[in-house]
Parts: sequence; structure tokens; C-alpha cells
Amino acid sequence: MLPYKSLIQLNRDSSVSLYVQLCNSFINLITNGTLQPTDVLPSTRVLSELIGLNRNTVKLAYEELISQGWAESIERKGVFVFSKLPVVSKNKGNASTEISNKPGESFIWTNPFLGRKGSDNFQHSVLTIDDGFPDVRLTPIDLLMREYRSISKKFYGKSFLKYGYPKGSEHLRNALSSYLANTRGLTVNPENLLITKGSQMGIYLSTQLLLKPSDHIAVGVSNYRSADEIFKYVGANLLRIPVDHSGMDIDFLEEVLKHTLIKAVYIIPHHHFPTTVTMSMERRLKLMKLAKEYRFAIIEDDYDFDFHYNNKPYIPLASIDHNSNVIYIGSITKTFAPALRIGFMVADPAFVDAASSLRQLIDKQGDSLLEEAFSSLFDNGEMERHFRKSLKIYRQRRDLFCEILQTNFNDVITFKIPEGGLAVWSVFDEAIHLPDLSQIAAKNGLKMSDGSFYNNEVFIPNGLRLGFASLNEKEIEHSLELLRKSI
Repeated sequence: MLPYKSLIQLNRDSSVSLYVQLCNSFINLITNGTLQPTDVLPSTRVLSELIGLNRNTVKLAYEELISQGWAESIERKGVFVFSKLPVVSKNKGNASTEISNKPGESFIWTNPFLGRKGSDNFQHSVLTIDDGFPDVRLTPIDLLMREYRSISKKFYGKSFLKYGYPKGSEHLRNALSSYLANTRGLTVNPENLLITKGSQMGIYLSTQLLLKPSDHIAVGVSNYRSADEIFKYVGANLLRIPVDHSGMDIDFLEEVLKHTLIKAVYIIPHHHFPTTVTMSMERRLKLMKLAKEYRFAIIEDDYDFDFHYNNKPYIPLASIDHNSNVIYIGSITKTFAPALRIGFMVADPAFVDAASSLRQLIDKQGDSLLEEAFSSLFDNGEMERHFRKSLKIYRQRRDLFCEILQTNFNDVITFKIPEGGLAVWSVFDEAIHLPDLSQIAAKNGLKMSDGSFYNNEVFIPNGLRLGFASLNEKEIEHSLELLRKSI
């Protein structure tokens, strides 16, 4: 007889009935091969004595096993493991079910993300110089939640709990149409808009529709790594185009186009990531001309248009696109709060329809109530007031941050005061090893990047995006003091 006393472990404090626990224990012994088809189970009297259970409880467990098809009762002989069950090889080691993590010992799958670290968790209260995030303490979350509750209480509010437009709230798409027209000169209809879960989803959907394995896409030598990984995931070839103080080198791109078929160009013309440079208008117009001539798509990632400090920002490429070459991607998340996943894609209606259909394969729709609440904030002017207030505060923080960098770090950090955005691109002295610096800073109470996210196969700067927006004045002074100490 098997050592049932050690094999069957019951938790008498559990909310799960003891007979169910006993039944599950036998199922586990059968599925891991300890018990085989036709094996006899101990009598109810013997088992009740072995494990200290009431005999009626054991009877209930056996009845449940029989009803589920794990066991069968043969008159005058006893209870047996059901004879028609498949034979299972006995597991080595202990009898508990374990899921193998070794390749080849379970189903076959491919991991294209080997070596990629998971995203950092910024929800812990640790002093952090981040990548360039908004200060969520400035977010009018109470107003947003007020609108959320108000809509949900209205007689029509419950309808937003049903399935709605896969393109997103019609109300929000109308509000965004007006907002984009007023702020960026981008005149579009709601049919041109798809509400996404942040700009990342927009890049992914565009890539899936535009690119096939071995297609070529032009990207910057320095570029947003998460976008690069999306392109690589679909099997595309990345053609690296130099980026200088005026943005992507479009003359270089033109030479490449003469001998290579390019399906798309991914570009961040406004506050390029990671270096924060802005593309000149001359290059923008030439890029538009080349797109028409060579018939490639432009994926324009405009993740933080709303934050520009020194002068009026250039209008997006999408605003001067007369040939439907541009797929324009933006984010409310980046300017409001990262956890509230609201972004948008603007494109030709047929492309938006296709992206909407593709989106439904993984995400039926967004949060309709949240989208309605956001649309109310646009309608009543709260979003505009939030942007104006934030812009003023972030400019003050940028100035203080850069002043301290200039005064206390001019021997080890090279930077240019950014015209906009929420971070300063900072190149460190070659003698400073950023991964080591990150670890030392952590020991000193400061969380910061190790710089690896900005690297790719041809761009390995000793640089970091030092975010200033999420820190108030006192935190800026303290964090830079800890950074200097760590260096």
C-alpha cells in the first residue's frame, strides 16, 4: 500500500471541504502517475484511520471521484482507479504537480524577448530620476473621477458598460478632433481616429498592418527601443538613418531610397527619443515629398507634443500631409498620467478601420466610461487648464534642473537645454560606467536608469534621459545632490 498518510495532506483550516481536498489529492496522485488505472484504493475504513478522517467524509470523496470519472466501484471488490484512463508515467521527485521551466519538457514555444528586462515599477515611493514622466501629483484625478462617477450614475451611463465602438468613444473622438485642430492644425474627422491604450498600441497596430517579414523600415540611429522591438518582432529589417541636431538626416534617407525598397519610416520629429532634438521644417517637407515619390508610409510618433517651452512647436507632419502617407500617433497618457492608458491613432479612414479590426483580436475595446470621462474634461476645458498649468510648472523645473546640471556637473555631463519634453538628454564622461553608477545611486537612495534602454546595435552612448518633470524643486535639488555624491 502507498504511504497515504504522507501523500495526502489536508488543511483543516481551509474553507474548502475536507472531502473535496481528499478528492483533489487522489486526482493529483492519478495525474502524476503515482496511481495507475485499475489500482485499488484503500477501503474507507482503512483510509479514515490512516489520515484521521471521518469514514463518511472518505465515502463522499470516493463518490465524487466516481462521479467525475476518476474511479469506479466494483461490487464486493472495492474502489479502483478507472480502468479506461490513459497510463501516465510516474513523475520523479515529490508527488505534487510541477510545471517545467526547462525547454523541451513542456509545449514548444518561442521567446523573442530573451535578454530583455521587464519594465521598471515606478509605483514604489522611491526618489527617482525617471525617463521623462509627468508629475501625477498635478493630475486632476479628482475631476476625472467626478466625471466618471457622474456619467455612471446617469440613466444613459449604464449603456457604457456594454460593448461599444471598437474605435473608441465617439464623444472622445469628437473632442480629440477639435483639440487636434485647435492645437496642431490637424483637421480630421472622428472616422480618422482610433482610441488606443497609449501610443505603444498605435505603433504595434500600424506595424502589423504595414510590414511583413524581410520588409525594410527606416528608423533613427538613435531611436525608441520599444518601437525597434515591435519592428523586429514582425520580422522587418531596420535601416538606421543618422540623427543630428536637426533630426533625421533626410538626404541620407534619400540615397538609401534610390537602391532599397522601404515600406515605412518611423520618426519622432518632435522631441526625438532619446536625444530630444526637433526635426527642421526643411527636412519635414523633404520627407513628405519622398513619401509621395517612393510611396512609403510615415509612422509619426508625437508622444509629447503638448510640452514645448521656448516657442510655438512645429506642426506635425500629419498636419501638412495631403496624400494620406502619415499615420499619426499620440498619447494622452504621457501628458496626464502613465497608468491611465489613453492614446490615439490618426490615419486614412480605411487604415483606421483595419487597425480597429486588428485591435479587436487582442482587445475588444477600451474603457468606455474612462474615455467618456476624458471627453468631458476636454469639453469643459479642464484638460486645457491642466496642460497650461503643467507647462508653466515643468518649464520652471526644467530651468532649475539644467541650472544645477550646468553648475555642479559641467565636468562630467554634456547636455543641451531641451526646447520641450520632460527630460534632458545627458551624455556622461566616458570614465563613468552607467550601470555601476545606477547601482551606487540606488544604495544612496536614488533610483535611476543604467542607460541600457537607449542602446542598440549601432548606437551605444554613455548617456541618459534625466527626467525633471516628475520632481518638485526640493526633490530636484536632493536627487541631483545624490547623483553628484554617487558619481
